[in-house]
Amino acid sequence: MKVQSYLSFEGRCDEALGFYKKALGAEVIQLMRYADAPPSPPAPPDNADASCGGAAPSPDKVMHAVVRVGETELMASDGRCSGQPKFEGIMLALTAGTDAEAVRWFNALAEGGQVMQPLIPTFFTSSFGMLTDRFGVGWLLVAAHPA
Repeated sequence: MKVQSYLSFEGRCDEALGFYKKALGAEVIQLMRYADAPPSPPAPPDNADASCGGAAPSPDKVMHAVVRVGETELMASDGRCSGQPKFEGIMLALTAGTDAEAVRWFNALAEGGQVMQPLIPTFFTSSFGMLTDRFGVGWLLVAAHPA
């Protein structure tokens, strides 16, 4: 069994993927836009697509993407295009190999976001910190080696 994270950026997926490329060296390995999908059969009028207010999503929006961050693959899309992504109750944990790497990633992800716990040494590691990035995704960063 494999469990993966699927992030809905509510219309900001392209922007988020570009941000993670710059901040973490992420690599987009799959990207499908709504324009790439085959035409759907017409739905009955009483069964309109509520995901976009009854209208079809914009063809340039991301229907599905897979991005590789280090050894991990995350899936993402524009979701319902509400413009208001909400990532409540979850965080993505990112393990750095060195303190310098933890600092670099932490600072890059914090740009335009909100730091909840600055990077500090703890009893369990030499670098630990938490933040929410500019898209509302929570990140927990830790150095792989103990303090």
